[in-house]
Amino acid sequence: MRNLFFWKTSMGTFYIAEQDGRFHPAYQGESLGSYAHSRQAAEDLAGGHTSSISRGIDTATLGIPDDLNDWQQVQSGIRT
Repeated sequence: MRNLFFWKTSMGTFYIAEQDGRFHPAYQGESLGSYAHSRQAAEDLAGGHTSSISRGIDTATLGIPDDLNDWQQVQSGIRT
């Protein structure tokens, strides 16, 4: 996956990544869903509506913005 955006929280960094034309909210290398648009991935992650994280973290409580304009953009396109 190629990381496009990131947001740092008290629990660690969350990413919006792209693979094969799909967008994935991700945490510690774990995809939390698959979306046609990056904004959908951010909205669901911010609202706590993604696939569950193995640690049981409720992403809705972490202050993750639903607007990608607020996220940091990955400059190098690092693959994970």
